[in-house]
Amino acid sequence: MTSDALKKILEHVRQTAMLQSTMSMLEWDQNTGLPPSAAEYRADQLTLLAGMVHQRRVDPELGHWLDELIATVADQDPSSPPAVIARCMKREFDRCRKLPQRLVEELSYATSIGQQVWVESKLGDDYPRFMPQLTRIVELKRQEADCLASPGQSRYDVMLDSYEEGATTQEIRQIFLRLRESLVPMIQRASERSAKLGPSVLEGRFAIEPQERFSKWVAGQIGFDFQRGRLDQTEHPFCTTLGPHDHRILTRYSQESFSTGLYGVLHEAGHGMYEQGLDPQWYGTPVGSAASLGVHESQSRLWENLVGLAGPFWKWAYPHLLEVFPSEFRDVAPSRLVADLNRVQASLIRIEADEVTYNMHILIRFELEEQLMSQELQVAQLPEAWNDKYRNFLGIAPSDDRTGVLQDVHWSAGLIGYFPTYTLGNIYSAQLYSAADRQLGGLDRQLERGEFRPLLEWLRDKVHRHGQTYLPMELIKRATGEPVDSRYLVDHLSSKCSQDQLLM
Repeated sequence: MTSDALKKILEHVRQTAMLQSTMSMLEWDQNTGLPPSAAEYRADQLTLLAGMVHQRRVDPELGHWLDELIATVADQDPSSPPAVIARCMKREFDRCRKLPQRLVEELSYATSIGQQVWVESKLGDDYPRFMPQLTRIVELKRQEADCLASPGQSRYDVMLDSYEEGATTQEIRQIFLRLRESLVPMIQRASERSAKLGPSVLEGRFAIEPQERFSKWVAGQIGFDFQRGRLDQTEHPFCTTLGPHDHRILTRYSQESFSTGLYGVLHEAGHGMYEQGLDPQWYGTPVGSAASLGVHESQSRLWENLVGLAGPFWKWAYPHLLEVFPSEFRDVAPSRLVADLNRVQASLIRIEADEVTYNMHILIRFELEEQLMSQELQVAQLPEAWNDKYRNFLGIAPSDDRTGVLQDVHWSAGLIGYFPTYTLGNIYSAQLYSAADRQLGGLDRQLERGEFRPLLEWLRDKVHRHGQTYLPMELIKRATGEPVDSRYLVDHLSSKCSQDQLLM
């Protein structure tokens, strides 16, 4: 029987979700077709809505209803929907009460304008134009962290906890240290082998329209529901949800690189399928929301890398590729295509990085973000610090800021603390895929036949349907039968770097 407090909470939350989804629609439009001169008014619209959402999140009545619900569910199963809603919403309510309305609105305005300026600055390779906006955003994020911090908690710990509940800077640093020790020699060996491949068959001239057609077809085949979603283009790929049955994915295509658009779609489709796998009846509540950003990234990285880069996937997809690109790939053997897709080579662009070097890109951003939040590093010093770290970690450095410090949208959107979730997602994804492979009787044969439904249904049962019922690492433990362990990722990458894998 639904308690009176829960009924009031659900009504309140669903109305708040409508406001949030309206903000998401405006942000989607901002990133797909907003006229440049409309940026300031759009920022005003988003600021107004952000203030309204914040007011609803800290409404004293909501606090009273949550206290009533907490008392009601004290003896219930902690994984029951009322208990999950009580626990998660009370945490969010207490956090939001610490944030002044002024700060929430200023952050909304600064990030809305910041994203527009970032696009223009990136296209024009003009970091000085972006610097005042980023300086303002970083200062506001420091203020936010100071408001939310518990005694002894660092600013960056606060930022991490916003995306991956319970994660700490020290834990993330240890994860990166262990990975780096494994990856550095692996990258060296694999890079030497990849160099023997010669020029990549993935680079050349590829018309955009067939790329769009093939990428959309692949997304539909792996399970993205286009009756509940759509695919568009933007400067930086992302996924957003505008309602329980409205999930938008966006990518960018390049005429010079076939893989850029396709793997952007596979990545964002992974996000979209997670959103589509959440229970729509609980939309707007913790039960109908993703467990964490790390778990979200595990879904996108799983479909992008563990499925989309695998030989069995291309054994199925290759004939279809030839139908769309009959001349471009006619003389390319499937084995050579897979080898090129999996070549290991230090590169400048994170979203185009190979699976082995990818985490080094995240480590660089993690260290820079931590220094920004502690004020050890200032925004004006970012380009030089960025270039130094690329030289130290990957042995290369950008010749311009467009391919360096300006390449990612996250800082302009105020998403400081987000980047480590990509590496956590990689770790989760490898462990989930290994467990699914064992439990489903071998995924290679299914991928070869284009049978993606069993894997998707396994993920929906083990991950998607639970929402925020369990903390992220507990969810992965329940899904796989063992605690989170990075060895699955290291073993996967080590196998990928073997000579047979790269020169098949």
